[in-house]
Amino acid sequence: MDKEQVFQSVESMITSSTKQPKYMSLSTVKMADLYGTNPEIIQQTIDELVQEGRLLKTNLSDLPNYEVYMLP
Repeated sequence: MDKEQVFQSVESMITSSTKQPKYMSLSTVKMADLYGTNPEIIQQTIDELVQEGRLLKTNLSDLPNYEVYMLP
């Protein structure tokens, strides 16, 4: 899976978010369907982007406690 392609998609989703501050809850299943790959591969790629510092990962404090991603 091309890491840059996943990053550009996630970046686009976060940028187009109407929430303040801008964040997005991602569905790895939907993204995997778009790319025709396995959801575990998408999750692994996103985790690598978080480790590299290109994405920030946090949990919402309000219910539901989704994992959300933001740009640094």
